[in-house]
Amino acid sequence: MLSVSDAEAIILNLVQPLDDQRDIEVVDLFTADSRILATPVTSPLDFPHWDNSAMDGYAVRYEDVQHSSAEQPAILEIVEEIPAGYQPKSRIQLGQAARIFTGALMPAGADTVVMQEKTRREENRVFILDAPKPQGFVRHKASFYQAGTQLLPAGIKLNASEISVLAAAQCPQLSVYRRPRVAIFSTGDELVAIDQPLQPGQIVDSNQYAIAALVRQSGAEPLILGIVKDDPVALEKVITHAVAIADIVLSSGGVSVGDYDYVEKILESRAKIHIRAVQMSPGKPLTVATFPSRDAINRVSTNSPLYFGLPGNPAAVLVTFWRFVLPAIKKLSGITEGWEPVFLKVRSHDELRSDGKRETYLWGKLHLIDGVYEFHKAGGSHSSGNLINLAQTNALAVIPIGKTLISPQEEVQILQLVNQTFHVIWKNHRVT
Repeated sequence: MLSVSDAEAIILNLVQPLDDQRDIEVVDLFTADSRILATPVTSPLDFPHWDNSAMDGYAVRYEDVQHSSAEQPAILEIVEEIPAGYQPKSRIQLGQAARIFTGALMPAGADTVVMQEKTRREENRVFILDAPKPQGFVRHKASFYQAGTQLLPAGIKLNASEISVLAAAQCPQLSVYRRPRVAIFSTGDELVAIDQPLQPGQIVDSNQYAIAALVRQSGAEPLILGIVKDDPVALEKVITHAVAIADIVLSSGGVSVGDYDYVEKILESRAKIHIRAVQMSPGKPLTVATFPSRDAINRVSTNSPLYFGLPGNPAAVLVTFWRFVLPAIKKLSGITEGWEPVFLKVRSHDELRSDGKRETYLWGKLHLIDGVYEFHKAGGSHSSGNLINLAQTNALAVIPIGKTLISPQEEVQILQLVNQTFHVIWKNHRVT
C-alpha cells in the first residue's frame, strides 16, 4: 500500500500538460475568464502610453520652482488647462504653468507636477508654496511596460487582473488551452438516478453530481456517462468509450476487493495500473492507471488517458478528488505553477482523533478568531459513507500516520478546499 505522498508523486509524474497545437483554441477576451493562456502575449503599446500626471495640480518646469516655499513662493502664469483626454496646445516656457488633472498628458516643456494642495491660485497666476521633487507626480511613458516585450507569459490562469491588462493592451482575442475533458461514471447495482423512486437496499447516485461540480470548478469539462451496473461487459464497454473521448476518466465504486468489484480486473487487461491502494482514511481503495496513447485523429489529445478508480463511499470520493484528482486536472490544463496541493498550519478548535494507522482526513470549516484561523471539525460522524456533514465545509484536517490525538488549540495541518482569498494569504506557509 502506497503512502499518500508517494501516490501524489506518481500521479503528478503521470500527468502531461496540454501542449499540442490541437489543444489550443482562440477565444474572445470577454469569455477568457479562468482560461489558461497558451501563448505569451506582447503589446505594441507602451504603458503608460505617454508622460502623464499622477495628480491634480500644475505642470511646471522644475527649474522654475525648485526653491519655492510658503515665504517665497514661485509665481507662474497659467497658460493652459489640460483635462484627461485632451491634447495640450502650449509649450511651457520660463515662468509658465498649466493646470493639469490626473491622467492628463504632460505638456511639452514641463517635467514636474505640483499637487494642487501645495499651491494657491489667483486668477491666471499660481503660487507654488512648496518645492516639489524633480519630476514629481509624473508617470513616464513606458515606465510600467515597454512595447514589444512580454506582457503575460503562457501557462497562467486568466483572472480579472490579467483580463484588465489584456483589455488595456487591446488584445480582443487570445490563444488558450482547451478545457480538459473528464469522463465520469458510477458503478454499482445498488445505484439509482436522482429522479427514480428508491427500493429497499438502493441509494441515489450522488457521486456523479459531486464529481461533475468539482470538475467544473477546476476549469475542466465533465462528460457524464451515467450509472453502470456491476457487469463486466457493460463496464468494459463504458471504460473503452470513456478512454476514447476524455483526457481523464473518473469512476466511483468497483475498485475494492468484493466479488462484484470488476473495475480493477478490467484495467489489468487493458491498462497499466500504477496505484491500487493508498494508506489514507477515507480513500484507501484508489486505483490509478494509464492507457496506451491512441492516434490523435481518434482522440482528444496525444497524451495517454489517465484513469482514476475512486472509492464508492461519498466522503471518500470527495477526499480523494481534492487530494489527488484536482492537482492532476490543474497540471493537465497547462498551468505552469500553482497546481500542487497547498497545506497550511492553523490552530485546531476541537479535539481530533485517529487510530494512527493511516493518514486521516477530517472535514470541517476554517474560522477567523481574533485574527488567527482555527479549524472547526464538522459535527457528527466522519464515516466515509456520511456526506451530510460535508456540506458547508471548506477544509480537511490531516492527521499523520502514527499520531492519534490533536488536542484543542494544538497546531494542525489542513488542506484548504475553497475560499481563494484565504489561499493567497497563506500561500507562503506551505508544508512540504
